Amino acid sequence: MSSTGTGAHVLVFPYPAQGHMLPLLDLTHQLALHNLTITILVTPKNLPILTALLSAQPSIQTLVLPFPHHPSLPYGVENVREIGNHGNAPIIGALAKLHDPIIQWFKSHPNPPVAILSDFFLGWTLHLANHLGVPRIAFFSSGSFLISVTDHLWRNVNAVRSLPVVSFDDLPRSPSFTEKHLPSVFRYYRESDPDWELVRNGMIANTSSWGCVFNTFDALEGEYLDYLRKKMGHPRVWGVGPLCLTGGLELKGRGNTNPHSNSSVLTWLDGCPDGSVVYVCFGSQKPLKRDQTEALALALERSGIRFVWVVKSVTTQQAKDGYGFVPDGFEERVGDRGMVIKGWAPQVLILSHRAVGGFLSHCGWNSVSEAIVAGTVILAWPMEADQFVNARLLVDDMGVAVRACEGEDTVPDSAELAQTIAESLSENIPQKLRAKELRDKALTAVDVGGSSSRDLDGLVKELGQLQLKQD
Repeated sequence: MSSTGTGAHVLVFPYPAQGHMLPLLDLTHQLALHNLTITILVTPKNLPILTALLSAQPSIQTLVLPFPHHPSLPYGVENVREIGNHGNAPIIGALAKLHDPIIQWFKSHPNPPVAILSDFFLGWTLHLANHLGVPRIAFFSSGSFLISVTDHLWRNVNAVRSLPVVSFDDLPRSPSFTEKHLPSVFRYYRESDPDWELVRNGMIANTSSWGCVFNTFDALEGEYLDYLRKKMGHPRVWGVGPLCLTGGLELKGRGNTNPHSNSSVLTWLDGCPDGSVVYVCFGSQKPLKRDQTEALALALERSGIRFVWVVKSVTTQQAKDGYGFVPDGFEERVGDRGMVIKGWAPQVLILSHRAVGGFLSHCGWNSVSEAIVAGTVILAWPMEADQFVNARLLVDDMGVAVRACEGEDTVPDSAELAQTIAESLSENIPQKLRAKELRDKALTAVDVGGSSSRDLDGLVKELGQLQLKQD
């Protein structure tokens, strides 16, 4: 299906962090395939991230606005990867200054959008949409369990902030979390700070929006999608994931600065038996400290298991502080049994390779989705952000993951971690069977007639009705 962009016009506003942008761009591609007219709002340094999408869908327009100045951000920072997760509040605060330029663009446009589809970190756009008289749809790059948890937290800040354990009795399965396992963006909240008040109000605005779209699917989080539909009082809550399956673009090399790494790691995996390799990667944001890296290296060495270990590229200062450090002689000692990749790795291709049987992961939602699609058992090491909530879903609710470690500063016991890594590749563990069953359910969800396919069609239909109302 090709796009001529003749349907309802939608303004898509991604949040500039890789884990947020890529799934929203995958959804945008799907909307373009459904013949919608789309404009994507980005700042100049984030425009290259759209290259693959714009090449595939030349009808998509861009609205490039200068990144507003913010006193807490170094000059030139426009993406979270350039500053780390502690930069989220000032980045959100800076982007909120685009309120007036967006209004000016709307008013001067001959065919202004009938809706704004914006990331859940940009909740302030509900106020913007109300000002413009158009619906705002919140896009969640994360799961509906997380949002069920965080919505309660943000609406009850004063009541829950002093509690050592927070219980969510009205949620399915009545989960509870210790204070240190609550999502980081909530734990970092500082009352009366203008940026953080903007964050809080924006998070509350998400479930007050006209509609919500989640990168999830019924077989994984149906009970939480239903919970949110009931809580919001309408059916405009759509689970359209896993978007890494439905994107329809060959975007697996997005962000790759070393194309050679693709062929070398895949060739190495080709020489390994089925299900014999553990893939180790902790996402784009979180480098391990030196003592953690040493403990992990020792665990991989002791396990006797084949592995691919992605070590995040670090800044000069981080290297001085001991981050990103692979122990001397480690690669020589493990020899052909292991492969260390420094920098970027083709994660989707690695996880889907027949040789990979386990994934030691921080449990970021994109990594979770890609592991589910590959049918790979996750060894959970949650550290920050949404990761403890995601790990709870995977380990306790779905039974497709095992706990390996937890905490951003925790140094694992190398002997225990080595045993966990080795056992994860056993064909006999129940998590392995359930992971393959969940993969099949994910594939069914995005197929014609599946839950995610139906929800995507429902979203497109609602946007079409908005166009009819405007006409």
